[in-house]
Amino acid sequence: MSREEQLIQWIDAHFDEEVAFLQQVLRVPTDTPPGNNAPHADMVADAVLAYGWTAEKHAVPEQVVRDYGMETITNLIIRRPYAEGGPTVALNAHGDVVPPGDNWTYPPYGGVIDDGYIYGRAAAVSKCDFATYIFAVRALEALGVPLKGKLELHFTYDEEFGGLLGPGWLLEQKLTRPDYVIAAGFSYNIVTAHNACLQFEITVHGKSGHGAMPETGHDALQAATRILNALYGQLPELKKIKSKVPGIDSPTMLVGRIDGGTNTNVVPGKVVMKMDRRMIPEEDPVAVEAQVRALIEDAVRGVEGISIDIKRLLLSHALRPQPGSETLVGHIQKNAKAILGEDIPAVGTPLYADARLYGERGIPAVLYGAGPRTVPESNAKKADERLALEDLRKATKIVALTLADFLAP
Repeated sequence: MSREEQLIQWIDAHFDEEVAFLQQVLRVPTDTPPGNNAPHADMVADAVLAYGWTAEKHAVPEQVVRDYGMETITNLIIRRPYAEGGPTVALNAHGDVVPPGDNWTYPPYGGVIDDGYIYGRAAAVSKCDFATYIFAVRALEALGVPLKGKLELHFTYDEEFGGLLGPGWLLEQKLTRPDYVIAAGFSYNIVTAHNACLQFEITVHGKSGHGAMPETGHDALQAATRILNALYGQLPELKKIKSKVPGIDSPTMLVGRIDGGTNTNVVPGKVVMKMDRRMIPEEDPVAVEAQVRALIEDAVRGVEGISIDIKRLLLSHALRPQPGSETLVGHIQKNAKAILGEDIPAVGTPLYADARLYGERGIPAVLYGAGPRTVPESNAKKADERLALEDLRKATKIVALTLADFLAP
């Protein structure tokens, strides 16, 4: 039996165990915010003891986490060293998730299986790849052939807030420096580039006044409306900017949240807005940030009694291909063709992910893992997020075959 057949056979034989493991990681909530994610890391570290593995726990200091807006973060590194002479390949998936929201048919933390799908928050993005990567590595080690190099599993808990205290923390603390990275993604394409993201919190300060005498106040909501009109007025111009990266179109901008006012009959004295500006890889984030700040400031310049504060919440850079990325892409495409029976493309995505933090340090990183062809199919970040179990099986085989190419040549 060939090496490839052995890997495939092992994954099929252990697939029920893999699904049960995925159910386990789905059932521990990691809503971010509030971001109390250390309990999930502890559970994963305990679970891998059954495989004879030790997970290093790298807790980010509590005050650093709280200042950042979360509660607890413990990132995990599982190191699997083999013989000298091979590369270090890291596999990264994030355990933090957006809160489930409403309108679920299935319990969001149930891990329910129905008609070939597993349902739950992070079933597709990206707790599924905790299972993909762990069982791919177990399959590789079960081959019983000499391996050269090192494997590292990075399970991190700060993708939703930008990654600086997830992979960013591990890299900044010099806890890791892999040669290649595969980060959580979907089975039917390889993501080699993604957008940058700028997020602001805009606080508009006015002065409260009685609703019957609005002239006694300075209406922060009226001023906020001027800012909204200025931001949304830019959308036609953004549509004219086009990326040359397949899969990425134009920059986008939206205001995702507005809070303000005290009561129906009171002039609003303060309004807080949170906005998101996605940048295509060709844009300069520094220049974009300056442009957006100027747009906001100009919208309310000279308005009596109004002042604003603009706080940057996030500036995430784009993921761009690094030297060596083509090696990762080539092996994944070859193995995907063998398992899926079709050619899968290497593309960009308008989303952003914390894999960029590896790329910023010159480490070739691509996104690849278990999932459907498109984000909408998975209901990611919506009710009834789901993953086809066959896509989990196929992705585990493809990742295992790819790891064998690098570590068991």
